Amino acid sequence: MFVISKTKTMQKITPFLWFDSQAEEATNFYVSIFSDSKIVSVTRYGKAGPGPEGSVMSVVFQLNGQEFYALNGGPLFTFSPAISFFIHCKTQEEIDHFWEKLLAGGREDRCGWLQDKYGLSWQVIPDALGEMLGDKDAAKSKRVMEAMLKMGKLDIATLKAAYDQQ
Repeated sequence: MFVISKTKTMQKITPFLWFDSQAEEATNFYVSIFSDSKIVSVTRYGKAGPGPEGSVMSVVFQLNGQEFYALNGGPLFTFSPAISFFIHCKTQEEIDHFWEKLLAGGREDRCGWLQDKYGLSWQVIPDALGEMLGDKDAAKSKRVMEAMLKMGKLDIATLKAAYDQQ
């Protein structure tokens, strides 16, 4: 019933996303945002159901080469911020790109978090943040944390200014 992958090597753990009925729409949206991404396979319901015959049951897709599985499972379950996808960003340009694209139709949260229009939570985070927060100088780390807590989309220059402040 479920097609897990058509790739030659299967990754050990695959994130599995439960949608009401938007699996194909959502996967096309995600694939359009990330490089090295594609739809791998689409499985449709047959006469046995439980969905309408011919409608999309599941989609296997890749984002940056990482495989995901999306299911149209109905309205029983929804996404929560308790599970999110963390995007490592090296530059402000990367942050701006992912933030703008993923936020379209969604909701901005705090500290680099957002929910996309399907309710899935994402963290769009500069790699430099971890370095600054992990600094041995507690005063520097505290200033960066305080600056971050005031932000929606993270701004590397503002975080760096807080870090460098004397």
